Formats: sequence, structure tokens, C-alpha cells
Amino acid sequence: MLVLDSIEQYYGGSHILRGVGFEVPVGKVTVLLGRNGVGKTTLLRSIMGVVPVRSGAIVFDGADITRLAPEARVARGIGYVPQGREIFGRLTVEENLRMGLASVKGRSQIPEELFELFPVLRTMLRRRGGDLSGGQQQQLAIARALAMKPRLLILDEPTEGIQPSIIKDIERVIRLLASRGDMGILLVEQYYDFAEALADHYLVMARGEIVKRGEGSTMAAENVRSLVAI
Repeated sequence: MLVLDSIEQYYGGSHILRGVGFEVPVGKVTVLLGRNGVGKTTLLRSIMGVVPVRSGAIVFDGADITRLAPEARVARGIGYVPQGREIFGRLTVEENLRMGLASVKGRSQIPEELFELFPVLRTMLRRRGGDLSGGQQQQLAIARALAMKPRLLILDEPTEGIQPSIIKDIERVIRLLASRGDMGILLVEQYYDFAEALADHYLVMARGEIVKRGEGSTMAAENVRSLVAI
């Protein structure tokens, strides 16, 4: 579904991404791990078109999207949950969810499925996003990305600052979405146990490069934890 081919990225004179290439297949969870500062978030921003790549290609669903604007990538079916959630704190939960529908022409109804995935949101529709707990905000951010029914969901460290009970809820939702077989999921994560529990495939990034990759079931045997532990 998503194919990255030899992505190069610079900030000023710093070489941030070095020949990054991998695939995110449909119906699977691809986990990208790495310590702070290795280029993970820059890579996601490049996939979304927030920053232009210096060279290489990004192909989504068979089409080259390397030079498309971010909104055009969203319109093609890429949902993105950034690190830090970035919900609209002054808008209500309902208004935040409707923002997720902005890229879908002719669709104004919030999908009922979102409340089945995250029941707490139904009871908080009139509350402002900024009044929610960190875990509730993360659920709202994921639901907002899902509102437009993406074919690819990108999650940047969804467990950051989240209480364990909600981490379990998010794990359940990701597993359910992948099991349906119509969505690819790219999960960037530092919490190793969460990543290992979900990974169909894993990638490890260091110094802007993919230094190790494999099947999720082999992560323990390959001692992947040692590569990302601080």
C-alpha cells in the first residue's frame, strides 16, 4: 500500500534521512522503532508532505505522491495522528471529530463506528478537547483520523504520556483495525512491549537509516529491545 524508495532528507547541513526504504502492506501493522532523535518523526512528516524530501519516491496505492501537498495525500486516504495528538483544545469533541470529515466530500455524519471503538467519546461530545485527560485526547485524535475512513493509518507514539488502561484500549483498536484487512497501519513507537505486541513487521531506525527489519514474531529472538532501549 505504501512504498518508500531511497528517501533522503536534510535540515540545513544535517543529513537526517539516509536512503530510507520500506513497505507498509495492507492488513498488517508495521512498527518503526528507534531512540529519540534518529529521524522517525521527520520521516512521518515527509510521508505526509509536511516537509519535501530531497530525493527518493513515496508511492501510495500504486500512485507516486512524492510531490503532492499534504491535503492531497489525506484526500487519497492517509490518516495521520501526530506525536502530541494536536487536537483542537477549544473545540468540542464533536467538533474535533467533524474536522476529521473535512477532507471527505459529501460526508457530514460522524461514523457510528468511532463510538464503538472509543465509547468514552460518546459521553463527552459537548466537552472541549482541552478539558479531556491525555488518554482521552489520544483516543479523540485517533478517532478524528479514522473519521475519514483512511486506507493507511499513521500513528506517531500513541502511548506517550498515556495511562496503562487506555494503552490497552488503543492496542485493542489497532489490532481490530488491522484484522479487517482493508487498512495498512504504520506505528512509530518507543514503548517496546506495546510495539512487539502489535507488530506484524518491524523496522529499527538509527542515525536516519533502517538498520534492522523483520517479522514481528522474531523481535525477541533478534534482541530488538537492545537496539531501542535507552
